[in-house]
Amino acid sequence: MGSSAPWSSSKVLLDIGGKRYSTTVDTLTQREPHSMLAAMFSGRHTVSEDPETGVVFVDRDGKHFRHILNWLRDGIIPILIEAEYQELLREAEYYQLLGFVEHINMQLNRKKEEDGSGPELTRKDVIKCIQSERVRFRGVNLSGLNLSKLDLSFVDFSYACIQKTCFRGANLQKAKFGNVEGHGSDFQDAYLRECEFIGADLSGAILDRANLQSANLQDACLIGGSLCEADLRTAHLQNAKLSDTNLEGANLEGANLKGAKLGGANLNRANLQRAYLRDVDLRDTQREGVRLNGANLLGAIR
Repeated sequence: MGSSAPWSSSKVLLDIGGKRYSTTVDTLTQREPHSMLAAMFSGRHTVSEDPETGVVFVDRDGKHFRHILNWLRDGIIPILIEAEYQELLREAEYYQLLGFVEHINMQLNRKKEEDGSGPELTRKDVIKCIQSERVRFRGVNLSGLNLSKLDLSFVDFSYACIQKTCFRGANLQKAKFGNVEGHGSDFQDAYLRECEFIGADLSGAILDRANLQSANLQDACLIGGSLCEADLRTAHLQNAKLSDTNLEGANLEGANLKGAKLGGANLNRANLQRAYLRDVDLRDTQREGVRLNGANLLGAIR
């Protein structure tokens, strides 16, 4: 038996995964008018209900549905531990409660900030900042943020925490990343020409196809990272740690690798023409198809 609004009564009986709830049509439709629940009881759709009891069954975990009802009734955000917020977030996303989702994420971010493990700013905060004339994020925790495709040229990120931060496709020309903590950061396809990464920890970072022409990566740690097909022409890589780094197809023409550690690096098809490789240990590197014409290999170990 199906029923469609206008409902004969404003009262609604719900069975959410075996847990019974009683509420009203107004509660389910007013605070979040674009949600799945609002659509179900708006009159635009047929809703299946038990022919004897009139109960509407929804096949979801009913544990957190009381928090959903309290939000819809009074706009209340419950106080929960992080794991419970994650469970509640899944339910809120299922019911398409966009306002509730935003507030849950705010609570999660606050908890991470209190624990010292989360970002101090959101993507929106960063966008507001870059609209000002001079932007500095020195020492700021931006870990895990999605900053892809933003214009962040000339921005100072020195000493910031950018672990697992996404800069894909961003314009970062002449930005400063000196001494950042950037383990697992993502710079795929980013424009990093003339950037400064002196002493940066970029272990495990992804810089595939990034433009790093004339970038300064002296003393940077890129162990286990990926710079596949990156443009590193005339880049400064003195004393950089490049062990187990994927440099396949990278363009290192004219780059300075004096003192760089390359053990286990993949240099297949890399262009090292006119690169400075004096006294560099190239043993234990993959070098199939590597181009070394005009490279300074005086004292290099091969």
